[in-house]
Amino acid sequence: MKAGDRVSAGQPIVQIDPDKQQATVTTVQAQRVAREADVAYAKQQLARMQKLFAAGAVSQAELEQAETTEKTAEAQLAAVLSQIRETEVELQYYRVTAPTAGVVGEIPVREGDRVTTSTVITTIDQAEGLEAYVNVPLERASSLRPGLTVELLDSNGVVVASNPITFIAARADDATQSILVKATLRTRPRDIRVQQYVRARIVWSNNPEISVPVVAVNRISGQYFVFVAEAAQQGFVARQKPVTVGELIGDSYIVRSGIKAGERVIISNIQKIGDGAPVKPAA
Repeated sequence: MKAGDRVSAGQPIVQIDPDKQQATVTTVQAQRVAREADVAYAKQQLARMQKLFAAGAVSQAELEQAETTEKTAEAQLAAVLSQIRETEVELQYYRVTAPTAGVVGEIPVREGDRVTTSTVITTIDQAEGLEAYVNVPLERASSLRPGLTVELLDSNGVVVASNPITFIAARADDATQSILVKATLRTRPRDIRVQQYVRARIVWSNNPEISVPVVAVNRISGQYFVFVAEAAQQGFVARQKPVTVGELIGDSYIVRSGIKAGERVIISNIQKIGDGAPVKPAA
């Protein structure tokens, strides 16, 4: 078995040298034979004492001592049987099998290495059940709700996966002051790997919004303005309008108020024009 191989549930991956544990099992099993002999002898002695007591040949104390010896022998046998089951279960762990179907990850151990119960043997990655972890700033926490869409983007900004939020953490991360949300991927995109960092965004609303390019927005004394081209008698003139902007998405601002859909926004030379200046819309 090597890294990258596909395995099914229960398929062997690594065999740990079981000789020492097998010797322990054999030793405990040998103790069982002795304890079983003790129990058989104690039962015979108890049966003999019961007959002698009935005939008045032994005292009550001698009978009780025989009963105690028989119970002690049975308890010792039960303890040995329990130890045998424990050692046999431990022996099964020396044969490492896949707990589920998937792809074998890196196997850092090599033949001859010493391993313990805390040694990482390998990992099993599954194509299904992957989750995207997204840390959302606290100021947006009030807007979080299950079902919001999480989109994963490739290096070119193209959406490669779109899945709903399935988990929202009940507490904030103390170090980052953010809220962890998770989205279970229905299918894993071809270029996405386990524990990979990817670009992600949350779709907060599907309501239509007006947006303008960043280059069209001018800020004066804390107020945002845009120039729009309005029809006039001799063509078009520039009109400066104050606007309220929202989030910056890509290269555009969301406009909350100030302009309406369909207005022609001027995106070039806005530093050189003034209110009422004639402009010529591009084709």
